[in-house]
Amino acid sequence: MATVLLVRHGRTTANASGLLAGRTAGIRLDRVGRDQAVRTAERLAAVPLVAVVTSPLERCRQTARAVTDRQADAPTARVDARLTECDYGSWQGRTLKDLAAEPLWATVQTQPSAATFPGGESLAAMQARAVAAVREQDAAVEAEHGPGAVWAAVTHGDIVKAVLADALGMHLDLFQRLAAGPASVSVVRYGPARPEVVAVNTDAGDLSWLRGAAPAGDAPVGGGAGPAGAPRDGVGPRS
Repeated sequence: MATVLLVRHGRTTANASGLLAGRTAGIRLDRVGRDQAVRTAERLAAVPLVAVVTSPLERCRQTARAVTDRQADAPTARVDARLTECDYGSWQGRTLKDLAAEPLWATVQTQPSAATFPGGESLAAMQARAVAAVREQDAAVEAEHGPGAVWAAVTHGDIVKAVLADALGMHLDLFQRLAAGPASVSVVRYGPARPEVVAVNTDAGDLSWLRGAAPAGDAPVGGGAGPAGAPRDGVGPRS
């Protein structure tokens, strides 16, 4: 099985001001976000990535460029429109403080599977197209590069959370229990029997252990010993 690193973009000017940017053009990383993207890229530099796939939005493309710039044999980042931000419709461009007063806000928080943004997309549709994108890209990476391949999907917070919820077998109504901070890295492997969620929302720690071949077969009873070379102070799996 290949390994996908779900990378959220770094902080933006909209994030810092409490604005729901959505698909608004021209939203870029701020100074903090650029620094976050560089730190994440430096963590990933220890892992030879065979592919980097990004949302088409500028903040993700900036983060993806930081990642590829620090790869020894840099893959060219390619765009998959299915990894783009949720279409928040008329909510786009409004402040989170104002949106919290909308009746739909409670649905988004407690029953997101029932939430459709006015003039926009439902969260269920967002999850369906993002999961399809990640699974299809992952299968293509494994077919071309083998089961030990590692690749990165650079996308948005709600997308990361929705993909993780699917991999964890969680109903979409529980996805708000997950977190995906700016420039965070989550690690998932799609195996023949089930997905394996290796790490969630990491923003520090050594990732060089991912250079080893991905484990295959059934989940080890008792948790197993983890991959060879996994550091004790990193984000690798524990036994």
